[in-house]
Amino acid sequence: MFANYLIGLREGLEAALVIGILVAYLVKTNRRELLPQVWLGIGIAVIVSFAFGAILTLGPQGLSFEAQEAIGGTLSIVAVGLITWMIFWMGKTARFLKTNLETALEKAIAVGKGAIVGMALIAVGREGLETALFLWAGIEAAGSSTGPITGAVLGLLTAIALGYLIYRGAVKLNLRAFFQWTGVFLVIVAGGVLAYGIHDLQEAGILPGLNNLAFDVSAQVPPSSWYGTALKGIFNFSSATTVLQAIAWVAYVVPVMWLFVRMAFGGPKRPATKPEPSAPATSAPLTTTTA
Repeated sequence: MFANYLIGLREGLEAALVIGILVAYLVKTNRRELLPQVWLGIGIAVIVSFAFGAILTLGPQGLSFEAQEAIGGTLSIVAVGLITWMIFWMGKTARFLKTNLETALEKAIAVGKGAIVGMALIAVGREGLETALFLWAGIEAAGSSTGPITGAVLGLLTAIALGYLIYRGAVKLNLRAFFQWTGVFLVIVAGGVLAYGIHDLQEAGILPGLNNLAFDVSAQVPPSSWYGTALKGIFNFSSATTVLQAIAWVAYVVPVMWLFVRMAFGGPKRPATKPEPSAPATSAPLTTTTA
């Protein structure tokens, strides 16, 4: 439940920030008459995102078990790829998001009202489609209980409330820290989704090794226990994990986590300075720049 809450919160907040930036720019530049076009584009994006989510959920029904597992496993791996891209993309471009969106909106205004609708549709629709795919993959990996769905809905509602409060200036959120730490957690979540997708493809007969287990701790961590359910819901942990699942998890999480932490937390290096040998002892202290 918590993992899906975090996915809903992060993805929903990204969409809410995009909407807030577009609306605030039109209000700030005294172009309120163009707000209906922006809201129309946003509305279409929401409808398309819900339709995409419905297709993901209802589309495979009626197919054979192997076909459903093949589709589910493939989409889970695609979702991991998009999650990874999104984590790094947001880490690199979050500081320029406002400027880029305002520039794109200004260009759309110069073209006409239809372009404004299209720009809002694309900007919000991208976030909506990503959210639908990520949440679907997270819910599928976490199981068929109502907990993952509840967590996703609560995450989205929290994101909407935070987005509104940020827009109104009532809340100041350190977005850099927010995306840093949620990115760290999402790497682990994505590793679990990847392992789940691998298992689906094994059940579909596409990948080998379904019965070749790396470990089986079902006796120590029963899937039906509260702690087994918690581990499943937070980290997509499986008590019986195949060798291929374990290899995929390690091969993904270790390098991706290292690269993300290095990028997100490393910060720019300060230039080395050499002390002046002739500087007097009473000279003013040197000042350093902060990242």
